[in-house]
Amino acid sequence: MMQNRTHTCGELRLADAGKEVRLVGWMENVREVGARLAFVVLRDFYGTTQLVIETEDILSIVKGLNKESTIAVTGTVRERSSKNPKQATGEIEVVPATIEVLSRCLHNELPFEINNSRDADESARLKYRYLDLRNPRVKQNILLRCNVVAALRQSMTEHGFVEITTPILTVSSPEGARDYLVPARKHPGKFYALPQAPQQFKQLLMTAGFDRYFQIAPCFRDEDARGDRSPGEFYQLDMEMAFASQEDVFAICEDVLPPIFAKYGSYNRASAAPFVRIPYLEALEKYGSDKPDLRIDLTAKNISELFADSEFEPLRGQTVKAIDITNCTLTRKQIDKLLADCEVQSGSKGYWFKVDDKGEIAGGIAKFVTGMKDKLAEKLCLEPNTLVVIAAGALATKSVGVMIKTFGANCEGHMDREQYSFCWIVDFPMYEIGEESGELEFCHNPFSMPSGGLEVLLKAERGEIDPLTITADQYDLTCNGVELSSGAVRNHDPAIMLKAFEFVRLGEEDVKSKFPAMYNAFTYGAPPHAGIAPGVDRMVMLLAGEDSIREIIPFPMNKNAQDVMMDAPGVVTQKQLDELHIAITAKEE
Repeated sequence: MMQNRTHTCGELRLADAGKEVRLVGWMENVREVGARLAFVVLRDFYGTTQLVIETEDILSIVKGLNKESTIAVTGTVRERSSKNPKQATGEIEVVPATIEVLSRCLHNELPFEINNSRDADESARLKYRYLDLRNPRVKQNILLRCNVVAALRQSMTEHGFVEITTPILTVSSPEGARDYLVPARKHPGKFYALPQAPQQFKQLLMTAGFDRYFQIAPCFRDEDARGDRSPGEFYQLDMEMAFASQEDVFAICEDVLPPIFAKYGSYNRASAAPFVRIPYLEALEKYGSDKPDLRIDLTAKNISELFADSEFEPLRGQTVKAIDITNCTLTRKQIDKLLADCEVQSGSKGYWFKVDDKGEIAGGIAKFVTGMKDKLAEKLCLEPNTLVVIAAGALATKSVGVMIKTFGANCEGHMDREQYSFCWIVDFPMYEIGEESGELEFCHNPFSMPSGGLEVLLKAERGEIDPLTITADQYDLTCNGVELSSGAVRNHDPAIMLKAFEFVRLGEEDVKSKFPAMYNAFTYGAPPHAGIAPGVDRMVMLLAGEDSIREIIPFPMNKNAQDVMMDAPGVVTQKQLDELHIAITAKEE
């Protein structure tokens, strides 16, 4: 017996015919047939069961209820005369002897039909998320998430990792995104910060002598939403290994993730070890992205020199990149539509021409390239029925990245959809020129070890090499064009750390003040260590085959970082502000 019932609504089968049972759940639907006959669908967490009401007394109880009221039913199981093969309990029905009303739904009209909630406006779904979650399809994503997290925990434990939780209230530190700040009541004018990641704590655990650490870690970043990123909080499979190299981290991920993706994913194929490795600059050159979708067989070719003196002004003297798409059957209208979509995403106009079935160049910018067919053929495949799409200018790399994914998904035969394709992006630049500052900044994680250690930094300091050519022992894990994680071999040596920060204009005192615990800990002898943190939310989104990360989060915020169900963020009382020594100087309009 489960709680106040003998069976669940997804449990009864034909072998149970004749049994007296008690079911509880939500009254999903009522269909009356005459004065004393009605069919009721009862739903609980586990499934649905059809009830057949055959008396006026029982029918009168049901008629007085709105849909989604909760009831307890005692009755007899019998075989259905009209079976429903699409329903797990479709061979039986229950004839109620009694119906007890447990809780009434007080609303004649629901915000949306439960089973069609995914078709409702997103704001309504988020406001009434507790109703949205009653939809079995929506609930299934949350159950998938639960199973995936359990599988990750089990696998990490089997690989010798120890689960340790790290603090939620910590100190603000420059880690790339905006912090969520928490005022400290006992320390006027000071603030805690919610962790953007457990980065410093897990490195301190390595210094403390723990060999393999992991946790399903909550992370908090005040950043804008997008399809694969939820504002506010997210979760990651955070891990770190002492006395470890990049190869050790790769080996763990390549052993842990593919079986979970193959078992729980929409597809039962996932990349086997070793995953493909692509240097960062090569990824940009060939795929126009540092998170390529390797299910697509298209790549970009640089043909800039062919257009140095082109009569077609948009390409003349520009960076020009092309993608040749063989056996393409798209019409002119379809090509123009896809290029327009690419322009919206990349901010750059694309061009095209096609090789017809006779081998002649036609369509698009054909008149500007027909005379250079032989030179183009040295760079591109120009077989009959090949489409060539072209991007040019400062945004050429970004544009071809969008084109590859757009045309690869829409041109038959160029995308193997039924798989999870992992790859490592390696050899990231240690530094970059900041878009806002115009000065040298860390490209990725400031705690990464520069490839070559202190020696390469000293060469840059002496002017023997350009700091922008320094790479880091840093890596990203991507799957099907989605970045799952960033990781790195950590900079565990205080001397190397200080020198690395000097290049971004932070001296020894700056490092000691911004990262006091980690710097001091490293002066007591730190092991070489490395780690990574695949995003749990993004993993589950891929496994569920969803386009929006909000579909796999139990209670997500909207795109404006608002919880419209709980009405957060909300106002607080003046007393609360006074206790925290906070004065609001400008109110929201």
